[in-house]
Amino acid sequence: MTVESPVLQSEDLMAIIEAQTEIAKLGMDLGAMLDLVANRMQALTRAQGAIVEIAEGDEMVYRAAAGMASAQLGLRLKSEGSLSGLCVKSGGILECRDSETDRRVDRDACRRVGLRSMVVAPLVYNGTMIGVLKIASPEAAAFDARDVKVLELMTGLIGAAIYKASDFNELYHRATHDPLTGVSNRALFYDRLRQGLLLADRRASALGIVNLDMDGLKPINDRFGHRAGDAAIREMATRLRRVCRQTDTVARLGGDEFGVVLQDVKDRASVDHQADRISAEIDAPLQFEDQELKLGASLGIAVYPDDGTDVPGLIDKADQAMYAAKRARKAAGAG
Repeated sequence: MTVESPVLQSEDLMAIIEAQTEIAKLGMDLGAMLDLVANRMQALTRAQGAIVEIAEGDEMVYRAAAGMASAQLGLRLKSEGSLSGLCVKSGGILECRDSETDRRVDRDACRRVGLRSMVVAPLVYNGTMIGVLKIASPEAAAFDARDVKVLELMTGLIGAAIYKASDFNELYHRATHDPLTGVSNRALFYDRLRQGLLLADRRASALGIVNLDMDGLKPINDRFGHRAGDAAIREMATRLRRVCRQTDTVARLGGDEFGVVLQDVKDRASVDHQADRISAEIDAPLQFEDQELKLGASLGIAVYPDDGTDVPGLIDKADQAMYAAKRARKAAGAG
C-alpha cells in the first residue's frame, strides 16, 4: 500500500506518546495491554472500532476488541481469504476502502462485525508475524494517510512489548490468562463461549454460563489493604477451579467479576445444581494471615438454547440474573 507521508500535528504526537506510555506500564500483563491498545487505537484514529487479532494455526482470533467490534471478542476467522491473514503473510500495512467490493476480505465476517472499511497492520514478534492490529469503520473509505501513520507508529511499540515474551506459547498464555489468578481472562472466556456454542449446536446439547460478582471485596480492601483483596480474588479463582470440571472454563472477567462456561450440560437443572455447588464452595471464610475474611458472591446463570442462542443475549441474561441476586443478597444483609 502506498500513501502520501502525512505530517502529524503536535497534539497527535502527544496523544501517541501518552498512549505508548500507558501501554509500556502494562508490559507484563499482556491481556490488559492488548485491551488498552484496542481502546487507544480507536481514540487516536477515526475508527469506530479497533481489534487485536492473534494468528493461531490457520485462524485469526480476536483477542482484544473495542467499539463496534467489542461484541465480537473471541471471534475466530480463517486466515485464508481474510485481509488479516493476507497482512500476516505480506508483512505490510493493508487498507480496505470498501469491504463490499474488495475481494481480499472475508465479506461475511465484515458484515457480522458491521465494518465497511479498515486498515490492518502486522504485529511482529522476534521476526515472526504473530497477528495484526486493525482499525475499522462502518463507513466506506473512512481512513486517510494520517490514520495509517498513527497505526504504523503504534504497532512498532506493540511489537516491542510483545517481544518480551520468550516464546509463542508464553505469549499465548499471557494474552489469554489473568496474571493475578492464572485463570482465563475475558478474551479467552468469550473465545471458549463462542466455540462452546458451536459445539452445543452441532451436538444439540445445552451449555451454561455462570456470572459471578464478589461480595464485600471493597470492605476487605478498605480494612485490610489490597494484599488481602488480592488474596481474596486469588482464593475465589482457586475455589472455582476446584469445584468446576476440567472441560469448563473459569475466567476472571475483570476486577471482582468472574465467569464460568459450563460445557456439555444436560439442562437448566444441571446448571442450577452446579451454580449451587459453586456458591457453597466460595461462601466459606478465608484465613488471611491472622485475619478471617468473609467471602461470597452473587451468581447469575444463563442456559443455551433456552435463554438465547448468541453470545450477547446469553451474557446479558446471566448479568441480569446476577444483578438481581446481588440486590437480593444486599437486602438480606449478605452482600
